[in-house]
Amino acid sequence: MLPARRFLPSLSLLTAFEAAARTGSITAAARELDLTQSAVSRQIKALENQLEVELFLRERQTIRLTVAGDSYAREIREALRRISSASLNLRANPHGGTLNLAILPTFGARWLAPRLGQFLAANPGITINLVTRLSPFDFRLDSIDAAIHFGDAVWPGAELTLLMQEETVPACSPDYRRNHAIEKPADLLAASLLHLTTRPDAWERWFTENSVVFESVHGMLFDQFATASQAAIGGLGVALLPTFLIQDELARGDLVPAVDRPMRSAQRYYLAFPRERAAYPPLVAFREWIVRELSRV
Repeated sequence: MLPARRFLPSLSLLTAFEAAARTGSITAAARELDLTQSAVSRQIKALENQLEVELFLRERQTIRLTVAGDSYAREIREALRRISSASLNLRANPHGGTLNLAILPTFGARWLAPRLGQFLAANPGITINLVTRLSPFDFRLDSIDAAIHFGDAVWPGAELTLLMQEETVPACSPDYRRNHAIEKPADLLAASLLHLTTRPDAWERWFTENSVVFESVHGMLFDQFATASQAAIGGLGVALLPTFLIQDELARGDLVPAVDRPMRSAQRYYLAFPRERAAYPPLVAFREWIVRELSRV
């Protein structure tokens, strides 16, 4: 049930307020909205009367947001953005079927994007919009229908569908492996190790699984697999990389296993989505498709 009318101001009042708050000027807001200054002033005053809260401090010919007005402006701006985005999505796909999907950068670029054409061809009428998100977020505050998540099976307020477990391998350039005479796991203690900031203990786990005694593990830090893999190709060191994301590099010989000791990641890939969207047809279709595709990896 919608809240009382007094708490649902008209869009004309809200857009006038947001424009004035953003520009800090009644004149600039009037110019942007193609209205007169007096019309914008009346709309802002009407909004204040409706809410029974002062939104601006008026000083001679200038305006300044109150503390309450500043907080309200931030929320209204986001609400208007979401309404605009929803309208744009509807216009792009008037029959419905838009799926807003949050992706992990390397997974999205290297695995998902090249295969999306297959999904769209099999599901005409569905439009997919991709945005990058590196960590869990609140679905209630973002206009996202689902997200690719790597980690533990935990996302407050969301359901999770298991997609796949991941296998990583220590990879480097052929020249790096040859020049550093890497033949067994312990040899990597003397190598330059490339670390992912999102997986700070990955190398420690790999050495432990391979019965290599170590005191500490140091090396360069990267925030994405894409840059870590390029650094490994460039001969900067050895990176623990997911095998399914570097198939092309392995096939071309740009990367080789430093030692053939793959490791199963402790965490997994999931599709996360808010519970109320579980039956949304585009999400159902995408969930079934991606589960099927990743089962072949």
